[in-house]
Amino acid sequence: MSPIRTKQGPGQYVMQKPLLFPDLDQSQKILKIHQIRNRSARVRGKTASEKKQAAVLGGRPISVRRLWPEDQEEGEKAAEQIKMRGRPLQPRGIVAVCAACFLVGLLLSGWLWRLPENKEETGLPTTPYRGQKIEVISTETEGSQKLGEREANDIMAEVTKTHEAIRSLDKAVSALEMELAVARTGETGSTSSSAGSSGGRPGRVLQRAFVVIGINTAFSSKKRRDSVRETWMPTGDRLRQLEKEKGIVVRFVIGHSATPGGVLDRAVDAEDAEHKDFLRLEHVEGYHELSAKTRIYFSTAAAIWDADFYVKVDDDVHVNLVKPAHTVSLPQLIQLQNLIRFSYRQDRENSHRGSHPLMNFSLIYSFPCMLVSTLSRYRSKPRIYIGCMKSGPVLSQKGVKYHEPEFWKFGEEGNKYFRHATGQIYAISKDLAAYISINSPILHRYANEDVSLGAWLLGLEVEHVDERTMCCGSPPDCEWKAQAGNVCAASFDWSCSGLCKSVERMKDVHNTCGEGDGAVWSVIL
Repeated sequence: MSPIRTKQGPGQYVMQKPLLFPDLDQSQKILKIHQIRNRSARVRGKTASEKKQAAVLGGRPISVRRLWPEDQEEGEKAAEQIKMRGRPLQPRGIVAVCAACFLVGLLLSGWLWRLPENKEETGLPTTPYRGQKIEVISTETEGSQKLGEREANDIMAEVTKTHEAIRSLDKAVSALEMELAVARTGETGSTSSSAGSSGGRPGRVLQRAFVVIGINTAFSSKKRRDSVRETWMPTGDRLRQLEKEKGIVVRFVIGHSATPGGVLDRAVDAEDAEHKDFLRLEHVEGYHELSAKTRIYFSTAAAIWDADFYVKVDDDVHVNLVKPAHTVSLPQLIQLQNLIRFSYRQDRENSHRGSHPLMNFSLIYSFPCMLVSTLSRYRSKPRIYIGCMKSGPVLSQKGVKYHEPEFWKFGEEGNKYFRHATGQIYAISKDLAAYISINSPILHRYANEDVSLGAWLLGLEVEHVDERTMCCGSPPDCEWKAQAGNVCAASFDWSCSGLCKSVERMKDVHNTCGEGDGAVWSVIL
């Protein structure tokens, strides 16, 4: 602030100190000067216009630097004290403080991670009292190592027990699946016109059986059916006796014609009334509908019989099941000689006399039924798929036999099918039949029914049994095997997908490769 020039006389002027804040006393003036100095220090870094605004007091701009020396000195001292109290931290200091806080956090978090999860490990309370210190001491001794080994052994023992329990429950689960399949398939209205096997009505008690053998046939195959009845399939009372005493059910499986109630259906109805050995399906017959027929057969059979196995066989395949008692061939005599079981005393007496075993009529012997014996070996196992496993080429050419329209699903041209049982004869256990029955609407059907069945079971936990006795050739193949003691369960010609000219040859094959009349009756199930 500029000094005031006062006129004392003509041409005389005296410079006087201007009165700063004349309306304030001395202490208030000093305080006011400190405030102005402090405000000036805060706006040093601002622009000139901002400085002027910040220094306005009472509507007038005041320059602190132009104060009188004694007032300016007092203001600077007060401002220096204020500056010392509010000095900001330097950037390096901020970084150092942050780093120190980070290190302290790491130490604290690492200490917390080392705390035990269970309070029993340290014996300390979960929530410590104020001022109480928690110390975690970890020591590893030989005793603790032995304790760990014992615990590992106990765990392995428990795992083994659990595995055994799962195996034992597997059959129970299969039985429950079968019951569920029966409950669902019972509503489909599947019917059978045969005596004692009609309907699949809800609430009906299932007939217990060991095996259901379904012989796939067609309307035009009456001569084939007659050749089967004359050879390996029992008829009349023997058929019902076999079903009642041994639990072996044998039926011809056929659907309906495209015109229900037509000539074809009436012919089958008359044949069924005579022999009572048909299982009628809710299915329209057709060669290209074999996959659907197979699916419906398993569903219908599972809804009528509670069997351990379900077999599908073609009507031009010979099966070793039973034989009329009037003929016994030389190969069968040789086979019987190998299968006769003597007691220890009889064996010694015959060896001294030198007599032929077959001439001794006090023999103790048994005859096996090859098909039934083969199935009985797998009776205790769940999810069994038995047959002659093969993997033929996928035929993509149109017009050829066994053409596969969906060949592109099996990979590049020239690929082969996955392993599956040949379609002439195969068997599945009841839990697999239940699976087919439950999932019948969503099971995809390929052109060939054996491929379809293999595809249905491919993604399941199924045991595939490659049983070569179920695909023997016609004589002399089955004859040689019978002489060697390896009786065939089924015989057919691969070139014809069944016995070539089966109507004419079925009886000869049966006399040559059959087991004998007592085979099926003496088998123990």
